[in-house]
Amino acid sequence: MLPQDPVMLLSYINTQLRDNYSCLESLSDGLDIPKSDLDNVIRKLGEIGYRYDSSTNQFK
Repeated sequence: MLPQDPVMLLSYINTQLRDNYSCLESLSDGLDIPKSDLDNVIRKLGEIGYRYDSSTNQFK
């Protein structure tokens, strides 16, 4: 289960990307996150000012 608090979600997702996954798609597949839930993660993080940067593989 993904954290519901946006700041905790940011920390969790960036840690997973850094340590285990090379991109959002592999994170989604590896953690069994449906596309709709991944879109929700991206939206939630966008609401607190973070966007995914594929060149660094993190939300910043």
